[in-house]
Amino acid sequence: MTGGEPTTIALHTSRSAELYGSALRLLPGGVNSPVRAMRAIGRDPIFIASGRGAIITDADGNGYIDWVSSWGPLIFGHAHPAVVAAVTEAAQRGTTFGAPTEAEVMLAAEVAQRLPSVEMIRMTSSGTEATMSAVRLARAVTGREKILKFAGAYHGHVDGLLAEAGSGLATQGIPASPGVPANTTSATVIVAWNDPQAVKAATERHDLAAILLEPVPANMGVVPPEPGFLDLLRREADEHHALLIFDEVISGFRVARGGAQELYGILPDLTIMGKIVGGGLPAAAYGGPRELMERIAPSGDVYQAGTLSGNPLAVAAALATLERLSDDAYARLAATTQQLAAGLRDAAAAAGRSVQVQSVPGLLTVYFSERPVLDYEAAKSCDSEAYGAWCRALLIRGVYPPASQFEAWFPSLAHTEAHIDRTLEAASEAFAELEAR
Repeated sequence: MTGGEPTTIALHTSRSAELYGSALRLLPGGVNSPVRAMRAIGRDPIFIASGRGAIITDADGNGYIDWVSSWGPLIFGHAHPAVVAAVTEAAQRGTTFGAPTEAEVMLAAEVAQRLPSVEMIRMTSSGTEATMSAVRLARAVTGREKILKFAGAYHGHVDGLLAEAGSGLATQGIPASPGVPANTTSATVIVAWNDPQAVKAATERHDLAAILLEPVPANMGVVPPEPGFLDLLRREADEHHALLIFDEVISGFRVARGGAQELYGILPDLTIMGKIVGGGLPAAAYGGPRELMERIAPSGDVYQAGTLSGNPLAVAAALATLERLSDDAYARLAATTQQLAAGLRDAAAAAGRSVQVQSVPGLLTVYFSERPVLDYEAAKSCDSEAYGAWCRALLIRGVYPPASQFEAWFPSLAHTEAHIDRTLEAASEAFAELEAR
């Protein structure tokens, strides 16, 4: 079947191949964001024409069960009628004003009501911009420059955070990309995730402005914090007078109504938000207590601005999304995640394949590893070639997984038991195909 239902698909589809050829002449690598190129799983990208609910349809009319959900924003799936209606109505009033709107105030109130650590927010247009601004605020508040981050954590393509770890418990960052000046990353201190001793060594050695983290890392795959680790980070930040910054671009409004800070009961000083806070449109924000946020211009002296910040279409999409995220919705999302994770473990075991399926509500990763993945080094040691082959096998069976071992699957409220059953059937066949090689 085609036209919006999952089907068995040729590995290279004609229209996608034609579009990719044109894109390679016009876009670097043929894409506008690297993971879309699908090079990590050894194939060319699939060009998407449309999406509805949990199904996306490619340029050739082939349907896939989508477990990427645009990398997280689409918690209700594609083209949810209420979100589309809200955006359409907002667009008819005007797409942007460069002036305050009532809806911005309503969204700020909704966010503050949900996130226990947030009293005020400032909206931006991307998670990268929000991270950059939160780090600037932390440096201004503390009068310090150094930021502690964790190896394998991605916080947007901010120069100072595009750094990778060296040896030792706590090392200075070195640029992970050409074009990033060495002195830009010299103020970035990198330690291993889930390593209490590394954190303690870093906080003793460096005068930190902030400890920056994803409370549930999802950019090395999903690696939940070990018990007590987030508590340790809160204590270390307090003891050394640094700010604790949660990057909840992915986890915010997904793993729980109040994000990871509600799920784990640890309150940060600043929170970075994205993805769901835009309802599927480009938007992000950062927020915290009034005493910190009022340092931002025009209330205070820390400058940040953006022409399209608080864009009326994104705000409308966000409000339409958040108002539908009830406690029942989160219970259903958690059940979907658990059912998918358990089924994938069973499918791998039946095929004799050692995998680790790590999850929290609304997020999971399938690691091709014999041992649990606790940090970035363990994630890098996984069998990425086997993962790539498995993903290619899923794609030809009409299931669309993340095109990288280091990315998360994003279950949504549009996924039904039928979608899960079909995915597990395809996963079982794909695991068996791997073992037959």
